[in-house]
Amino acid sequence: MRQYSPDLTPPWKKPKPVPQVPADPGLVVEEPGTGFCGAVIRCEAGTVTLEDRFGKHRVFPLEPGGFLLEGRPVTLVRPSPGSSPSSSPARPSRTASGSVAVPGARARVARAGRIYVEGRHDAELVEKVWGDDLRVEGVVVEYLEGIDDLPAIVTEFAPGPDARLGILVDHLVPGTKEFRIAQSVTSEHALVVGHPYIDVWEAVKPASLGIRGWPRIPHGQDWKTGVCRELGWPENTGAVWRAILARVGSYRDLEPELLGRVEELIDFVTAPPSSPSGGPPSGGV
Repeated sequence: MRQYSPDLTPPWKKPKPVPQVPADPGLVVEEPGTGFCGAVIRCEAGTVTLEDRFGKHRVFPLEPGGFLLEGRPVTLVRPSPGSSPSSSPARPSRTASGSVAVPGARARVARAGRIYVEGRHDAELVEKVWGDDLRVEGVVVEYLEGIDDLPAIVTEFAPGPDARLGILVDHLVPGTKEFRIAQSVTSEHALVVGHPYIDVWEAVKPASLGIRGWPRIPHGQDWKTGVCRELGWPENTGAVWRAILARVGSYRDLEPELLGRVEELIDFVTAPPSSPSGGPPSGGV
């Protein structure tokens, strides 16, 4: 009689089979070994090509359980012939920031790192243009109501390799109070960058608002109130800001001096600890 040994492994200890998922163009997955997250643009014999939100391409082998889909291991397989409506690689859509969109992706658990901005208007503008990217990356943006106490705030946050801190400062130009405060932040895990505008309102392109340019307001006057008077807008700065924000549809409505700095901060706080993308805090623009 044939002898056999019964499998006494409890069901909850048995490894669950890893599902196979067709690598259809546009499918967003993560390669856990590198942390690279992107959309499938091409699948060939033995390899898959992903494109991340910055348009960077990486080629990975099709290995069993080699990818994460919504946080769960999957095995990517070549799509069956005719499953795609077009033989050419699909181009994923773009977010308001111009990054590659991640359709249907869940927000990641918030990172320990943070991005701090000066005020509520700054935070709302960043959210409108970069919100989709920030949720995919698990980056939280908080506003400070000014940066006078920035050194103490950084000390309290205690940034480290796994908890980087990025700070966006308004009117960060040499000789200003903001510039001196920014230079006092010395942690290698904190990056201070800024734009040259007195207020984040100025980072919105005048053409997007139907004006010729932002007026110059004499030193000593409240800048926002002065702008409203010069342009004939109501002196209700809250209502005016809501109208300005409503005219911002994408990164195309913003000045490059702001765009570059926000992207720099996102790169800094999301870089793997072993390969930081940023250096010591710059106090530059």
